[in-house]
Amino acid sequence: MFLDILYIIGLTALAGACIPLGGLLACAERIGPNWLEQEFRHFLIAFGGGILLGAVAVVLVPEGQSSMGDSLWAIPMIVAGGLLFFLIERVLGIRRRESPQLMGLMLDFVPEATALGGLAVASPGTAPLLAVLIALQNLPEGFNAYRELSSLPGYTSKKTLIFMAGLVTAGPLAGLLGYFFLSEQPVVLGAIMLAASGGILYLIFQDIAPQSRLDRHWGPPLGAVIGFCLALFSHDLVAIA
Repeated sequence: MFLDILYIIGLTALAGACIPLGGLLACAERIGPNWLEQEFRHFLIAFGGGILLGAVAVVLVPEGQSSMGDSLWAIPMIVAGGLLFFLIERVLGIRRRESPQLMGLMLDFVPEATALGGLAVASPGTAPLLAVLIALQNLPEGFNAYRELSSLPGYTSKKTLIFMAGLVTAGPLAGLLGYFFLSEQPVVLGAIMLAASGGILYLIFQDIAPQSRLDRHWGPPLGAVIGFCLALFSHDLVAIA
């Protein structure tokens, strides 16, 4: 049991470490001329959105439905998740702290880390590949979240990176939650993943996709396609294993 706990902490922490790593890349990233830097930034926003969409389509919804026994209650759970994060965004908007990239990152990271905790013992061969998928998602999402946070009043570069490093702890906490409390509660775990899916879909079409658009530029939509395909490829690796 002790080794299982260390295994879960290690996998989720390594996956979460890509959040501040993406922030470091954003902090150091300078591309000239200015139009190319703008193109690259919007490409990464769309790329992160594509990965989020891929995570919903190939991981969160299928696994959530399966955990709930393919029940039709999966649909209300997705709708409830969308409504929940609509309300959260409205509250954050009133306080002038809208952070769709950060919200999308945590919506994706926490339920998948929770699922990883449940899979670590039940399917040891699948867990490392799922950790890789989470890490691949966290890198561009960390990049985008850094740019988003650093633009808010009171967030210096150092403060933003320290805050993002603190987010890494959410992975082990969620993984241990899945291991201790949800591994024997598949319906609850499935409901969490489906509600997160609804929240992610809301954020993608409300905030992330509009931010990624540039007039007369092909980079952002192509980034979304590549991000979705990367999530699909990672899922296929898990299925093959």
